[in-house]
Amino acid sequence: MIYPFIKGHSSELPVEKMCQSLNVSRSSYYAWLNRLPSKREQEDAKLLELIKKSHQESGGIYGLDKVHRDVKEARPCSRKRVYRFTNANNIHSKRPRKFKATTNSKHNLPVAENLLNQNFKVDKPNAVWVCDISYIGTEDGWDYLATVKDLFHKQIVGWAVASTMTRDLAIQALTNAI
Repeated sequence: MIYPFIKGHSSELPVEKMCQSLNVSRSSYYAWLNRLPSKREQEDAKLLELIKKSHQESGGIYGLDKVHRDVKEARPCSRKRVYRFTNANNIHSKRPRKFKATTNSKHNLPVAENLLNQNFKVDKPNAVWVCDISYIGTEDGWDYLATVKDLFHKQIVGWAVASTMTRDLAIQALTNAI
């Protein structure tokens, strides 16, 4: 015969043996088993529903502060309490990432030789410069930032920004560095 062990679960351990091993009377066990949720548990359940509703209505993108703002309009509560509920119930915002294809390796253009070969130790300034291009998402689309870095100081010595990524952008960054 299967007996209830914990609310909503079952165990093959008879209630009498379980109560003896836990040093609890059977009447206390059944009182606990049939007890209605406390006022705080009921409030917590309503709060959790409000949190889930706010999160779902936002498409899962609302973070803690926006969820807290929505919940607080319906039921006053602290930010910390909303934080505990979102963490305990694994409710987290999805952050949509912009994607930009950055590399096209399928071309017939010449590839520059790797002169550094992962040796980034430099003993004097302006001996080794490295360049990079970063993609910055803006309201108007993508902007491109070309930077030139001196490996001795580990500082940016030249840069340029443009709305198109052309060789002129890299040339302008190098000219600014010089």
